[in-house]
Amino acid sequence: MTYIPGTNNDWSEISPADAGFNENLLNDAINLALNSETLWPYDLGAANNIPGLTDIEPEPWNRILGPLKPRGGPSGLLVYKGYIAAKWGDPTRVDMTFSIAKSYFSVLTGIAVQDGLIDSVDTPVATTLRDKPVSSYFRSDQNRGITWEHLLHQTSEWEGTLFDKPDQVDHFREVGPGSINTRKGSKRKLQKPGTFWEYNDVRVNLLGLALLSLFKRPLSDVLRERVMAPIGASDTWSWHGYENSWVDIDGEQMQSVPGGTHWGGGIQISTFDHARFGLLVHRRGVWGGQNLLPKGWCDALRSPCLIRNNYGYLWWLNTHGSHWPGLAENSYAALGAGVNIIWIAPDSDILIVARWVDGNKVSSVLKTFMNAID
Repeated sequence: MTYIPGTNNDWSEISPADAGFNENLLNDAINLALNSETLWPYDLGAANNIPGLTDIEPEPWNRILGPLKPRGGPSGLLVYKGYIAAKWGDPTRVDMTFSIAKSYFSVLTGIAVQDGLIDSVDTPVATTLRDKPVSSYFRSDQNRGITWEHLLHQTSEWEGTLFDKPDQVDHFREVGPGSINTRKGSKRKLQKPGTFWEYNDVRVNLLGLALLSLFKRPLSDVLRERVMAPIGASDTWSWHGYENSWVDIDGEQMQSVPGGTHWGGGIQISTFDHARFGLLVHRRGVWGGQNLLPKGWCDALRSPCLIRNNYGYLWWLNTHGSHWPGLAENSYAALGAGVNIIWIAPDSDILIVARWVDGNKVSSVLKTFMNAID
């Protein structure tokens, strides 16, 4: 029988031996996670920049628009068959999570499909939005052919400015360990939507605005009602927008939220709540016999983009071992700067949430946990 965690802190643990782990090796993995902390400053607000992002952007593109929260130290959870097999640091602490928020957008898009708000991910966004004010962002020759799948795959090639940030700010952006961003922000010629992959936070934030326009409710409310409450998450998480991201939705002012913390804002959440969210996706959107996401959506979100085979619907994939060498090629993750990660190994029925890991050590940390399996 599949174990379902109870509400909030009602989450059963399993001993390393019962979970099939060597306890000594598991302790080694925990120690490695604790000693592989990011070099980022603890108070990004005081520093007033985000390493590798706003600190290399020119004014006014680098202006912080949303709240920043001092970070904690490394923390994490190892979940096996739904049970907690290991924990370290303070997994109850609410922390910024950066681009893991993108993966929450992916789930919210699935709910929009389930509700019939989006006919198909292959439908042009302009067609879905029709006469809604937000459709103005998709009326140009460059933008009118953009589909929902293009936004989910980060292949939209959308052109424009949103909340004072132009798409150009993330042109030539590279992500991951060893990235070289000396050309980031340099103007390049845009391609046809669907033919070029680029990690671009402005375009992801546009997906958030489009979803807000469809739901006609703050996305945090939709997420809380449709996902976080049903899976028993705490009430400590929050999703923050920008000071200039308030928009009119049918005569009511609502704040659009970003898919990360590039310019502040974003999701602030505990490791425990991240683990519940990851477990829902791992179990294909089913929780306690209830289908919270449309059938097939969680398979689609971890299916490779045709022109970027280690990326799905705003989730990172380990296709051909390209992202985490030596680990299961069908493993996948929600990944945010810092590094924050929700990593899922479906064949092993294992989920690992880790916070504030040095980006150069993420693969080693994950591999050490997996090598602890007897």
